[in-house]
Amino acid sequence: MAGYSDWIGRGSVRRDRLSARLIDQFRATLPDLLAEMDVPLGLFWALSPDALPLADLGRDGHARLGITLPALPLPRRMWAGGEVRFLSPFHLEDEVDRDSRIERIEEKAGSTGALIFISVRNDYSVAGRTCISERQDLVYRADPVPGEAPPAYPPAPDLGPPVAALPLVSDPVRLFRFSAMTFNGHRIHYDADYARQVEGYAGLVVHGPLQAVAMMNLAARVMGHAPQVFSYRGLSPLIVGQRADVQAHRDGDALALRVVRDGGHVTMSGRATG
Repeated sequence: MAGYSDWIGRGSVRRDRLSARLIDQFRATLPDLLAEMDVPLGLFWALSPDALPLADLGRDGHARLGITLPALPLPRRMWAGGEVRFLSPFHLEDEVDRDSRIERIEEKAGSTGALIFISVRNDYSVAGRTCISERQDLVYRADPVPGEAPPAYPPAPDLGPPVAALPLVSDPVRLFRFSAMTFNGHRIHYDADYARQVEGYAGLVVHGPLQAVAMMNLAARVMGHAPQVFSYRGLSPLIVGQRADVQAHRDGDALALRVVRDGGHVTMSGRATG
């Protein structure tokens, strides 16, 4: 990965405002998933998104590689997971600075071929006080081979009854609104033909961050406050219309979290501490 080493540390600083309109729209989009807080957990993903001209977008609707991320040889982008540290609460009308930096670029070999992981560090601060520090792990991979069978995912392990659970309902309108709020142009979330024919999914894909929002807010409901640290990892795709549940299980002093779709497969796992 020596060819990409000069991208490490590259980034930007942008400012956005936690307006009442933004908060109301987030609550209206995810009313059944959010814990009771002045500023909903997960709203930070709607702050200061990349907004490039249409001419600078790639085939998938994200920024064309070579602009904000290096020109990688693999075309398919996925949000693999990450970690969020909640350090100080946001408040209505806060002016939030987001400092984003590329932290790591690493090549790995997976069961389906070559993978390239990129970790991006985002620090959100108000008046010089860091409120949230998060790492996003993105993965790039090759296009699926036509006619090749989709990967087989193992069933969810038996963790016993959850201490809390709620259904995760997805439909195209919710996905569209979440994409609009986060300015996420990835076509797998709104262009069903592209999702099926180009990226090989069974239909529209539910956002990884949307599932992570559901898990971190369920953790906050159980704990009575925002967790200090929330980590999450995508394991398999969740397709629009598939029934799924968000679950929280005790794991010592922590909470083990997961999204489980009908059929017993985990689409995303997480862990909350503090």
